[in-house]
Amino acid sequence: MYCTKCGAQNSDGTRFCTACGASTEPAAEYGALPGGATTSAPGKRLRRVMADKKIAGVCAGFAEYFDMDVTLVRLIWLAMVLIPPAPGVIIYIVAWIILPRS
Repeated sequence: MYCTKCGAQNSDGTRFCTACGASTEPAAEYGALPGGATTSAPGKRLRRVMADKKIAGVCAGFAEYFDMDVTLVRLIWLAMVLIPPAPGVIIYIVAWIILPRS
């Protein structure tokens, strides 16, 4: 049996690579580890959601990230645009530029 991480040869039935220490047992599915232990899900990423966009998908991305209704996020953003000194416009444009598309 060969290690999938470093390529070193190990004897059959070995649970960990003798060269690098990596597990030689493949996980059944994401988050499942040998012995029934699980790992936490990967962190959420803030992105622009193109499927539910009105202008650029920024509000839809924030709604998905914070697990909120997209209409509520749009209303909050509108309030940020209308209330002086209007930071919402600048923040929206910056988010439009730097957030990746999905």
